Amino acid sequence: MNAVGLIELSSIASGYEVSDEMLKTADVKLLVARTVCAGKYMVIVGGDVSAVRSSVEAGLRVWETAVIDSMVIANVDPGVFPAIAGTNSPESKGALGVLEAFSVSSLIEGADAAVKTADVSLIEIRLAMALGGKAFVTMTGEVAAVRAAVEAGAAVIGEKGLLVNKVVIPSPSPELYREVL
Repeated sequence: MNAVGLIELSSIASGYEVSDEMLKTADVKLLVARTVCAGKYMVIVGGDVSAVRSSVEAGLRVWETAVIDSMVIANVDPGVFPAIAGTNSPESKGALGVLEAFSVSSLIEGADAAVKTADVSLIEIRLAMALGGKAFVTMTGEVAAVRAAVEAGAAVIGEKGLLVNKVVIPSPSPELYREVL
């Protein structure tokens, strides 16, 4: 699996229909299909780049009026998948970086750009549950690397006008890290 695609919708009912169309259109693996806060629905698929593109394009045609955001990332960084699953546990605990976005799609794009820009480890990508539909990513590494990664991710999210905030904490307290990890 070298690509990931996502469609975020304003309607739960249309989310089911879009998911079905995406899965029937191309040979993709369903990674996530669920309701999220604020009455939204998201579907994430993975697979080969061409299959993921075809799947997302088909899904976008089904309910164009319900689409909030969408994306396809070719050659997605391997650290993105465990961060979405919440299973990353970095060995070193350096600076802490946080990116927050109004959409899940833009946040994943920003997280992928961040981890590709600098030597950082993604800790977690939290997707819209109990967040009012927003999403955020936490990452760690050397201070300069985290700053560069956060800026790169913020630029990608900002291109869509969906950046809520960005933070770099050079030396987080041990208590804060216990909450993050």
